[in-house]
Amino acid sequence: MLPAAVLWDMDGTLIDTEPYWMAAEVELVEAHGGVWTHEDAVAMIGSSMDVAAAQLQARGVPLSVTQIADALNSSVRAAVAAGIPWQPGAYEALRALHAAGVPQALVTSSFAVVAAPFADAVGLFDVVVTGDVVTRSKPDPEPYLAAAGLLGVDISACVAFEDSRSGLASAVASGARVVAVDSHVVLDPPAGVSRTSSLVPFDVATIARVAAGETLDLRDAA
Repeated sequence: MLPAAVLWDMDGTLIDTEPYWMAAEVELVEAHGGVWTHEDAVAMIGSSMDVAAAQLQARGVPLSVTQIADALNSSVRAAVAAGIPWQPGAYEALRALHAAGVPQALVTSSFAVVAAPFADAVGLFDVVVTGDVVTRSKPDPEPYLAAAGLLGVDISACVAFEDSRSGLASAVASGARVVAVDSHVVLDPPAGVSRTSSLVPFDVATIARVAAGETLDLRDAA
């Protein structure tokens, strides 16, 4: 029983861009005489740009949300352009699902300026939903519901992969079957959510098991 679609978060789930975001945040805060710790950066994983910008402003960055977004997006886009930092097993899973005819969506809080070049380079996503095209970002379910709507599928028949607390909340609230990926943050998902520390164990057959209603814990298999 294949899923109606697979919905992928980007940062931290498919590609290891979290260090890029962290470095960009540190550079911006320190440029204005502030301090931004590793713990501060980890707390921002999965946050919308509005939330991240507000935290940076509170640390002394005297820029508007738009200016902060431009600075962070430019830095991360340049880093990704230098080479896609795939998470282990991610590209293989995308290609296998594509070969099996399963529609796929990229559902990310990142803006299109970062996500679109990545999606274009990969060429395996049927739709892309970014943080700047939704009214309510993660943890609201709107991004995942929007992706299912664009694909024309029932969200409850989809499988979503997420690595952040806000993204996990968004995916669960949407009604999708969800896999929590413990990459940079150890998540504490609710009952019924599968878990892994890597995408390596997730071939088409394993994803189909999640779509069929199984709750898997593959952290030891990753």
